[in-house]
Formats: sequence, C-alpha cells, structure tokens
Amino acid sequence: MTDRPADDRPADDRPVDDRPVDDRPNVLVVLTDQQTAEAMSATGNPHLATPHMDALAAAGTRYRQAYCAQPLCAPSRASLLTGQLPSSLGVTGNEGGAEPVLGRLFADAGYDCGYGGKWHLPELDLPDGHGFRRIHPAGDDAGLARAAAAFVRERRDRPFLLVASFLEPHGICEWARGQDPKTGPLPAPPPAEDCPPLPANFPPAPYEARLPRLAQRAWAHTHPTEEWSEDDWRRYRYAYYALVERVDAHLGTVLSALREPADGPEQRQEGRRETVVVFSSDHGDGAGAHRWNQKWALYEESVRVPFLVSGPGAAAGAVSDRLVSTGLDLVPTLCDLAGVTPPPGLPGRSVRAPEPRETVVVETRWELPGFNNALGRMVRDPRHKYVCYAWGDHREQLFDLTADPGEMVNLAVDARHAALLDRFRSLLAVHCARSGDPFARFLPAPRAG
Repeated sequence: MTDRPADDRPADDRPVDDRPVDDRPNVLVVLTDQQTAEAMSATGNPHLATPHMDALAAAGTRYRQAYCAQPLCAPSRASLLTGQLPSSLGVTGNEGGAEPVLGRLFADAGYDCGYGGKWHLPELDLPDGHGFRRIHPAGDDAGLARAAAAFVRERRDRPFLLVASFLEPHGICEWARGQDPKTGPLPAPPPAEDCPPLPANFPPAPYEARLPRLAQRAWAHTHPTEEWSEDDWRRYRYAYYALVERVDAHLGTVLSALREPADGPEQRQEGRRETVVVFSSDHGDGAGAHRWNQKWALYEESVRVPFLVSGPGAAAGAVSDRLVSTGLDLVPTLCDLAGVTPPPGLPGRSVRAPEPRETVVVETRWELPGFNNALGRMVRDPRHKYVCYAWGDHREQLFDLTADPGEMVNLAVDARHAALLDRFRSLLAVHCARSGDPFARFLPAPRAG
C-alpha cells in the first residue's frame, strides 16, 4: 500500500446524485456527548444495555474505527458541522465559533431543517440562522426527545434534516465532582464488587506521554481523580454507563416516532419517506482507562466514538473497520446518502466512497494557565497509531493497535521500530504542510539513515 498524506484527500468525486427533492430521504442525525465507542452493548460490552443503539447497529452499519476531530466539545462540533479540521477553522477551544455549512446546505436543497439540544459553537443553544430552526434548547434530554419525536411526526411535503444533540453522558463530568448531572441525579452506585470491573489498561503505561498527566494534575477541578481508589474508579464506570443507558432511552423515543404514522392522511405509513439515521458522539471519555476521566488526551477511549449509519444506502447488520474521521466525513456522507451536492473542496469523504481513507488525523489542545503550546496530534492507519505532543517526556507514542489495543506498549522507545516511527513522522509532516496546520513547528525530525 502506498503511503499517502494524512487527511488531505479530496471528497468523494463520484457523480453527484441530484435527485428531485421528492425522491430524497429524510435525514436524522443523533449526537450524544462524551460517549466512547465501546459504550454500547452492540460492541459486546456486557456492563450496560443500550437496546436502541443496538437496534440501529442491527439495522445498519457500525463503523468500529471512527474518530472525532478533536476530543473537546466545541472544536469537535465545529468540525462535524463544517467538514473541516478544528485547526483549519481556528476553533481549538470551547470558546471558539464557526459558520456551519450543514443546515444551510440542506435547506438550500429543499430540506426542512431542525436542530435541538446542545449547539456549543460557542453558544450553548442554537442562535438564529445557520439554516436550522431550533426545536428545543440544550440541557433537557427528555424534552429534546419529545420535541424531536414531534418534529419527525410533523406534516410536510418535503424531506427533513433533524439534528438531535443530547447532553448525556457528559453528566459524568459533574458526577466525578460530586455534583448531580444536569439531566438529574443518578441512584447511588451499588457496592464496588457489583460495579463494572476496571479495564485491562487501567494502569498508566510505561513510557506514557508526560504532557497529558501534567495537565491532569494541574486541572484538579476537571480531574478530581488523583487520590481515587480502584473502587472509586469502578463506581465511576457504573455511573458513566448509567448515563449512556439514560440517553439510549431518549434515543428510543425518537426512533419510535419514525415507525409511527405521520400526521395527515396523505402521509400514512405505507407512503412515508425513508429515513437515513446517523448516530455518533462529539468525543469519548477516558472511562477509567489509564486512570483517565474526561477527554483532551489522545487515548483511544477519548478519541474513538460510535458511528452508526442506517437506512437507504447503508448495509444492514454490517460491521466495518473502515477508518472514519467523523468531523471530516459526516457532511460528505450525509450529502451522499441524501443526493445533495456537497460544498467544493471538503477534505473528507463519504463512508460509501469506493476508496477508503488510509489515515485519520485527530488534534488536541489544552487551554490551561501556564501551559503554553499544550498541543498534540494523532495519526491512525488501519493497524498503527502515532501520537505526538508538542513537548514533554515521551511526547511521541507509537502503538500497534492490533497487538496492543489498550495502548500499553510504546513502540517509539524501541529502536527496532525506527523506520515505522519515521513513516508516521513523515505522514504528519505532509499533512501539516498541506493543511497549514501550525503543529508543523513541533514535529520531530526523521532519524538520520
């Protein structure tokens, strides 16, 4: 396989399907907040039950290697709604804003576009414009589920695009600080022996990167975990999975509306328009791996997210290991499935493109007082993963995710893997040069010889 620069391939260039609007499907995009990829029972996780996520997976395709653009809310959401990387948009922290293209694009194509729940670009609620009408504010997941179901049932003579952006399981952030999640308190955890076990990669790994650990210790309000016992971490995992189950129930409310007759005799069940459903999350959560809660760090648990696609154009009951950059690929995928012409120049591609991407790039940045240039980049190919932080001991990480899915063996410190390390350095260097990524000045030079 020929090495290619990371994430700079053009969008799928197949002929655009310019179907009349009457022939196009509805599109439902459901986003959760801070859900790691393995937090679904469809993945074989026995420690939670997510029947509605599982039903979507059974009805469509589950992409196991889907990665967010940046493990932080606003940058990831900016990427999801524009098809650009956060560094290209200048949105690398939670205060940044961008001009999303998704709503205007589909509105211009004749879609009735609704958005409910968390926006965070940077306003928490959707402001006026952007091609969407707001159906429900952020922070009330139960109300959002009801509003989304009502939107789906509305009488209309054209297809809809609905983005339902739920808050949970983000409430684990508050729970870790001894506060109630915004969607309501959780029951007290059971005894530790009845909580989910610790993951196999719970201990910090040898030769781990120093920068994320320094940030963790400097931000005790966000990471109140330094003195936690193993039982505390087990209770954390119990609470996290309980919040995922909570949002799964709300997903069920929305999906049930798709199966009900629409208002109006002319839209009876047998004549209803088909619906494409895409389910994902803005980023993951450490979930106790490497003794990590929250996001930011480029661990798999923080950057790999669920990505389910069902409906017309998606294979039912399929599981794919195709690499997906959710931030870059969501807009092209929705355009492809709906027959809408995508904006020119997008760097992503539809998950149905004939040629899969060979690499995914993920960015990160901490905005902490006293932490200058607290940046990192990740490059993932089908087997290996390279992480480079701007500074700190062991700032380069290299993992064979087939042999070491828990990222416990850093191959970058082993001279036998020097050629592989140089390959990933080169991939990231070319990506930075072509995308104008300012991380270029922090790239290590390839080894001589």
